[in-house]
Amino acid sequence: MTYLDKPKLHHPSLTVNKVGYTRRDYEGKISTLCAGCGHDSISAAIIQACWELDIAPHRVAKLSGIGCSSKTPDYFLGASHGFNTVHGRMPSVLTGANLANRDLLYLGVSGDGDSASIGLGQFAHAMRRGVNMVYIVENNGVYGLTKGQFSATADQGSKSKKGVVNSDSSLDLVAMALQLGATYVARSFSGDKAQLVPLIKGAIGHGGASFIDIISPCVAFNNHAGSTKSYDYVREHNEAVSRIDFISPREEITTSYAPGEVIEVQQHDGVRLRLRKLHTDYDPTNRYAALHYMNTHQARGEVVTGLLYLDPLVTDMHVALNTSETPLNRMDAGRLCPGSQTLDKLNASLR
Repeated sequence: MTYLDKPKLHHPSLTVNKVGYTRRDYEGKISTLCAGCGHDSISAAIIQACWELDIAPHRVAKLSGIGCSSKTPDYFLGASHGFNTVHGRMPSVLTGANLANRDLLYLGVSGDGDSASIGLGQFAHAMRRGVNMVYIVENNGVYGLTKGQFSATADQGSKSKKGVVNSDSSLDLVAMALQLGATYVARSFSGDKAQLVPLIKGAIGHGGASFIDIISPCVAFNNHAGSTKSYDYVREHNEAVSRIDFISPREEITTSYAPGEVIEVQQHDGVRLRLRKLHTDYDPTNRYAALHYMNTHQARGEVVTGLLYLDPLVTDMHVALNTSETPLNRMDAGRLCPGSQTLDKLNASLR
């Protein structure tokens, strides 16, 4: 047994769900991320959501790109289908897999670097096409895998540990998802399991393009005060992390607060993140009102969390394309090839 392996034996008294699986059956390998990383909390929330929904692990396909966040599918649903793509290309590979087999549940796991920079175009088209998937961005505002450079979601005015100021405007993936046509849009905090698990469960059952932006503390590279990603404002306080041989372990940051409440969550460097949870009477069915609400509170230095938008009349890519109800990967050559005469007519119509 290596340090990455987990014991195969389960205690006989572990609770099983309706399809006969224990929560342990939804786990993966042992995480190699920094101790206290918010990404591990997201993995735990995905495990809990799938177990509570009685989803057989082999019915799930999990895809990711490159980065700390894209490593996390190895840490949950070890018995599911999985594919780790190249940087920023997760959405297109997932779209192809979805077209081939519509019967699987698709989880796309990405990060702010993977989706908001090199993969921004892929993110946009997955949202506008209505690909039936749960698109999760584990958002920390930095490239944590390559020494904490600014990502595209880092706030303008934030400083590197050497005092370099980020002069670029930040991208808000939630606002973009709303504008691009996603039909389930939410934001949460990795340490708020009570909110995050229901949001993931809702996204899985939605049946369309579901997007969840999850603010996930990076214990190695924190942002500045007022950041929507909750990490270090003055990076010079983190001189120790310039050495890759050791990162001091930190406790996981968790929180719990009531709907409508605003709280301040203190980060490891003393910086405080202001979170506002949506009121119970908030109406998530108005796309433009959701944008206005989010922008209004963002101007106050608050990060709004919860289900921001839900389209009750959702349609996915298969409905728009009128695809076969039988998955393409189950068809033989006779059904997949329409014949030379049909192809000739099709080509003639395009001339």
